[in-house]
Amino acid sequence: MSEIADSRRGSLGDPKWDKAFFGHPRGLSTLFFTEMWERFSYYGMRAILILFMTASLDTGGMGFDVVKAGAVYGLYTGMVYLLALPGGWIADNILGQRKAVFLGGLLIASGHFILSVPSQEYFYYGLMVLAPGVGLLKPNISAMVGQLYQKNDARRDAGFSIYYMGINIGAFMSPLICGYVGQRVDWHMGFMVGGIGMVLGLVQFALGGSFLGNAGLQPPGASTPEALAAAKKRGLIAGLVTAGIAAAAVLMANAGVIDVTPEGISNLFGLLLLAVTIVFFTWLFGFNSWTSSERNKLIVVAIFFVATIFFFSAFEQAGSTLNLFAERSSNNFLFGESFPASWYQSLNALFIIALAPVFAWLWIRLGSKEPSSPTKFACGLLFVGLGFAVMIFAAVASANGALVSPMWLVVTYLLHTIGELCLSPVGLSAMTKLAPERVTGLVMGVWFLGPSIANYASGRLAGFYESMPLSELFGFVTAFAIGSAVVMALLVPWARRLMGEVR
Repeated sequence: MSEIADSRRGSLGDPKWDKAFFGHPRGLSTLFFTEMWERFSYYGMRAILILFMTASLDTGGMGFDVVKAGAVYGLYTGMVYLLALPGGWIADNILGQRKAVFLGGLLIASGHFILSVPSQEYFYYGLMVLAPGVGLLKPNISAMVGQLYQKNDARRDAGFSIYYMGINIGAFMSPLICGYVGQRVDWHMGFMVGGIGMVLGLVQFALGGSFLGNAGLQPPGASTPEALAAAKKRGLIAGLVTAGIAAAAVLMANAGVIDVTPEGISNLFGLLLLAVTIVFFTWLFGFNSWTSSERNKLIVVAIFFVATIFFFSAFEQAGSTLNLFAERSSNNFLFGESFPASWYQSLNALFIIALAPVFAWLWIRLGSKEPSSPTKFACGLLFVGLGFAVMIFAAVASANGALVSPMWLVVTYLLHTIGELCLSPVGLSAMTKLAPERVTGLVMGVWFLGPSIANYASGRLAGFYESMPLSELFGFVTAFAIGSAVVMALLVPWARRLMGEVR
């Protein structure tokens, strides 16, 4: 029988013969476009979120001051990543990834449509629906990509590369479309466009479900009826505890114990992130019996965790301080035509699409001279710091109200993207290699805590946008990032020894 005939018969049952999507399983196309539209909705919404909150009431905005807007922005973007932890657990133990992805998509689309209602109350409702939707969809759709391949399938890494291209296509398109509609037509219509994109993603996810084979159908942590029943029981207990905490919070709010304002809730969320981090690493190092090699590698995990927080605290200001600078201080004209400030948010994805193949070639070309993971982390921190160093000069040039060239932001985003390509792809890969096998899943889950803390911090930093000179604000971020890069560089020899055979 010919290979073509075998491919037609075995594409769903035997992944090694399925090459219908650029030499990869046909199901990859289903996940590719689902994730593309989810990222379209997320980055489109993020591109206009803080601009909408700080826009005046007479232009259809919320009229928030920057402190309040930064608190809401940090709370939402931080919560999105934190909720990936329960989102992954729910899929693993109760729903399965496929149902979790579909339910998450429904919540995301619903959240966007709620945001399209011109009401402050509905604005908060929309964010409350959006965050758990992303938490359900984001970690689980990535897990399904891996299930399309056999463990020894040489196409796996290339498949993830194609999948991540879908992420960046969505991230590139959304600020251009949602940003233009939001800033030039109507803010709420901009949010609606993101919801329409997610609906398109859900439709093709449902229609392409047959190409996914068994990927994501069954919760891996509930392979037997007894295990499923136990997982549902744990889920019920967790739900009751969550409801109890929420009820207690309402009672304390009514009694005046809790400050029920965006700033107050954001402050509590920051304390929650701090508490979760302390509890996890205290448990990890204080209540487990590790071999000397395992403990050494876990120390490197902790170092990378902190470095990731420092990096993304600066990097994620793309949607906060840098977005405000683009709106208020940049001369947003291209070939004589004005463009919305939100369009700058597409630059990172554009640079990734252009530079990712270059970096992949460079690491292969360097061979044995390829920098170690700690060195790449130091380079990432250095480049994100250099990006903000550029913004110091831009801030000085705009200090008297002058509008500066768009090239300041273009160069900054280019430097930030180079930093991201040095650090971000290394992070997840390093975690899988360094974490002891019995806690790999837990460490990977907690890895989402780093971006959660970083996004929260980036939003709170935006609160200083109007209360201190921009050159000082950008100077602080520059010093913090470059100082972290220097410390990381000094730790490289020690970290490499701790990593042992892991490179």
